[in-house]
Amino acid sequence: MLQELLLISLLGLIWTTAAELPCSQMDPSHPPPATVNSVKPADVAMLSSIGFDMHSTELSKVTSRLRELMTLFNPELISHLSDETNLFSPEFLQHSTLVEQAKEVSRYVHNMQNIDVNQDWKLVLLFVQMDQLCACEQQKCQTVVIVLQVSAVIRSVTEEVDDALQLLHAQLKRTIVSVALWDGEHDSIQSKKCPCVEMNSEGELRIMRAMLTQALQESLDELMVQKQWYSDRNDFTVTLQDTPYIKHPSYVASGKPLSESKAAQHTDKLMVQMWTNLLQLTVGQHKTEDSENIFTLPCPTKDQPFLRTEGNSPTYHHSSDASLLLQTSTGTEMPCEDFSPSASIPTSVHELRPGDIKVVAAVGDSLTAGNGIASSQNNILDVLRQYRGLSWSIGGDENLTTVTTLPNILKYFNPNVTGYSVGTGSHLTPEAFLNQAVAGAKSREVPAQVQALVARMKSDSRINFELDWKVITIFIGGNDFCDHCYNSLLYSVENYVRNVRESLDYLHKEVPRALVNLVEPLHIIPLREMHMDTSLKCPTWLVDYMCPCVIFPKPNSKALQLVEDLNRNYQRVLHELVESGRYDTHSNFTVVIQPFFREVLVPRKPDGHPDRSYFSADCFHLSQKSQTLMARSLWNNMLEPLGKKTHVQDFNESTDLICPTKTSPYIRTYNNSNYVYTGPSPTPGPITNWGSDFSCVDITPSDTIPTSVHKLRPADIKVVAALGDSTTAGTGAKANNILELNRAYKGVSWSIGGDMSLDTVTTLPNILRMFNPSLKGFSKSQGLGQKGFNMAASGAKTSEIPAQVEALIKAMRENTEVDFENDWKLVTLFIGGNDLCNYCLDQNNLSPKNYSHNLMLSLDMLYKEVPRLLVNVVEILQIDVLRSVKRNTLACSLLQRTSCPCVISPFDNSPELEDIKLINHKYQTEMQHLISGDRYNGKEDFAVVLQPFLQNSFIPYIGEGEADSNFFSIDCFHISERAHAEMAIALWNNMLEPVGSKQGYNNFTYDRSKIHCPSKTSPFIFTTVNSLPSPPQTTTTTGPTTTTTTCSSAPTTLMPECPSSVPVWVPVVVGIASLLIGIAAAWLFVSRTEHKRIKDKKGVEMKGTDFVISNMKKY
Repeated sequence: MLQELLLISLLGLIWTTAAELPCSQMDPSHPPPATVNSVKPADVAMLSSIGFDMHSTELSKVTSRLRELMTLFNPELISHLSDETNLFSPEFLQHSTLVEQAKEVSRYVHNMQNIDVNQDWKLVLLFVQMDQLCACEQQKCQTVVIVLQVSAVIRSVTEEVDDALQLLHAQLKRTIVSVALWDGEHDSIQSKKCPCVEMNSEGELRIMRAMLTQALQESLDELMVQKQWYSDRNDFTVTLQDTPYIKHPSYVASGKPLSESKAAQHTDKLMVQMWTNLLQLTVGQHKTEDSENIFTLPCPTKDQPFLRTEGNSPTYHHSSDASLLLQTSTGTEMPCEDFSPSASIPTSVHELRPGDIKVVAAVGDSLTAGNGIASSQNNILDVLRQYRGLSWSIGGDENLTTVTTLPNILKYFNPNVTGYSVGTGSHLTPEAFLNQAVAGAKSREVPAQVQALVARMKSDSRINFELDWKVITIFIGGNDFCDHCYNSLLYSVENYVRNVRESLDYLHKEVPRALVNLVEPLHIIPLREMHMDTSLKCPTWLVDYMCPCVIFPKPNSKALQLVEDLNRNYQRVLHELVESGRYDTHSNFTVVIQPFFREVLVPRKPDGHPDRSYFSADCFHLSQKSQTLMARSLWNNMLEPLGKKTHVQDFNESTDLICPTKTSPYIRTYNNSNYVYTGPSPTPGPITNWGSDFSCVDITPSDTIPTSVHKLRPADIKVVAALGDSTTAGTGAKANNILELNRAYKGVSWSIGGDMSLDTVTTLPNILRMFNPSLKGFSKSQGLGQKGFNMAASGAKTSEIPAQVEALIKAMRENTEVDFENDWKLVTLFIGGNDLCNYCLDQNNLSPKNYSHNLMLSLDMLYKEVPRLLVNVVEILQIDVLRSVKRNTLACSLLQRTSCPCVISPFDNSPELEDIKLINHKYQTEMQHLISGDRYNGKEDFAVVLQPFLQNSFIPYIGEGEADSNFFSIDCFHISERAHAEMAIALWNNMLEPVGSKQGYNNFTYDRSKIHCPSKTSPFIFTTVNSLPSPPQTTTTTGPTTTTTTCSSAPTTLMPECPSSVPVWVPVVVGIASLLIGIAAAWLFVSRTEHKRIKDKKGVEMKGTDFVISNMKKY
């Protein structure tokens, strides 16, 4: 009962009255249900589960939260899910099968004294762990082998599930079994189980994982249909949850562990998914969201109050879909008559006829690798098969009358053309030949592909490398779109074009007599429609797994606009690259943009719905119908003059091949199209300083001096100060030699420097001086007498910050230019680098707890002693990036190791390095925990804000794993003036971003116009309080009602959702009063359940039918 009280107390924090409950339909059935199709959540007397293993940490958390939720419906619910080891010991879990766990659950149920095994309703969750699906053998990880092996594995798993269900069916009465696939653990040990993990690319493994999961999902669905959901009696049934539980998309995209707050969010999301899948299906229940911070948790409704079964909520089943992928003719009629080559082998690429081409080649991703081209709609597993012989730009199976590809078109002009791929298999097979595309590849992998391509060309006896004319097709970028929202810098426009440029540069340097088709990235937004139209029955969860950043955003949202902008910018920069003339330095090589994918029109059936037959079984990869049209469009683009090329791929139109003409017999290039390149943008002059441009218009202060820190405008700040180590002291920022390295260039320090002005030196004070020219406290030049309120000291650790705070308070009090009581002050604190650098030498004193304790002492002092103060606490960076900063100098190799031994000295992948990364993460977590609480919320004129722009720091790379050393001083440890400028901009921009929506990385790319401005709607520097939305006004059917809600400081809270026609806002401030309301609510609820749970609740007015889970990010 205590657990119920605590849970309901937390819920009570955000209920509008002490009497309200989260859902209106929470009563049990009266009389108790006689059939399995009319069981309400409150009717469930026992909740159990099977399918756990030794590594089910996340699953245990999710099921435990589900138990807590179901306890609200039945406080007397019996369950072992709060402590899984009570039923399943670790030793048992390590070796037990589903059948053995099912026997244990049955034994547990029959031995329970406080449950009527024949009369009480039971809910059993059966989880199928995806980690057990290793579909490969050592040294046999080719796709064909995997497809064959995995079919047997899936059959075996399905049979095991069947055995477990039959056992439960035989031994349990009044039971609903809900089956679900689980792949939600973020510390998966799959790589230890499956040798393929080490032998395939990241992208291939991602596709494989998705297809295996969907294939097993469909196999279990077929089992349910065949067994009629085990419902041969009215007190037992089995349901299959229609979407698997998968890892967080950012973990899938990067492989990096989630932060503590993101992990908590994802646990909540999985619990919401689990609860939603247990209830009767509601039309339109699942919607895409822009934010992971708000989840809608539905309640049972008056019309649909029951747990979901096939009997009360029939669903779509893969096995009942008899429609196959009906292919129309995929051959093409050749209309051309003149197939002759040039009279002699041309020496200029601008005089190249189709018949002159001897070699074809291609690089790219799965659309070129050929994944699922010939797969039927009911064979998801076959999407793993790479039909390279059917690939639009490089396949050579059969001939043009049956298979339309660029090589098959070229065979008419030169029957001896070579290089094309045939059959199926990976890029490593001999059959792939010069098709070096890799499924799941991103642009950063293309340089390696072109190198492998050139190596094959040079080594193959069929190719005269120096004399044969070659056509190479590059098509890449779709997978970059798919993951950009989880690493927008890695997949930035700049990095994309850098990767393409590196690839083209290599081809330009190494390959003579070549024409490169550079195909624009397709316009990907229209393809979302396949997953918006539910009538198509597409496996949207699977595509969301493979391409979350494109599928996840809402229509007309800011997130979707970002995808659109990125898509267009990818296309734009390819044109700029080619039109620079970079690849037209001699006559035997050129690059031509082929733009037919710039606009995409979705194929439609006569009824207006999208035509799924143009897609493979996953509604993501393209079928042979689409590949046929792509091959035709590519060929036609090659014969169209530059400036007049077709730039729309209309899948609804039948495209005929065009032919070379007597007047235009050549493959078109800029030269033979009489096309004039626009030329590169004017080359900027050398950068002489790291200043910034300022474009803000409203720079006025408040009408009256504000009394609240939450109403503080930039122009209201009168005094700046800073605390920290050498980074804030400016050590070595402008050093040109070792002798200057120890100088503190305080005037250019990112958070406190005031040298020159903003147009030549970018610092936070120089930005603020644009709002208030009378700003005080900034440091200048190098002298001690001009340090202002810059208390930072080179080499300082967190333990020294309290002393810096004391010195700062003393200096401000004694300064006659500062009105200590009335002036608004801004203090920036950045510390921790030296703690990490020396952690291995003094682990006790430099522990994460001591790090947090010293920060707390410092902030406590400021909170107690300094009025009218806003404190920026800058989150400690991921310091291991220092290991990639290299120069071939003595200063860099020796001084870097001396300055930071515990980070620089460990070997790659060593336990010592992993330990320091873990401590780094714990430092961040401790800082977040300290600041996210309410310790510093007691004064209206004081606030601490965590600025997280270094949380996931990203330094541009100039080579493989080598950071751009221009951001560092000559010792490769201290940062340069350029980095100071970038950090100043990032800090300022963080200050203008709401808490919970702050950018957690820094864009270290030079741009004088990156400084943001306060807006008219948000003119204040953001704090936790002014980052929260105003309480909404809600409307019920009985009349207008204003509801004020509050938000707990805990990561997850629940609140009633407003009716669907009214916007739902995240609840706001949590305080002591709301806690008392929660306790009162708990007391009333417990009293009711003890007297009579079925008591009429007419006095309870519900404000909505859903919960909302709100996860406020802890920065």
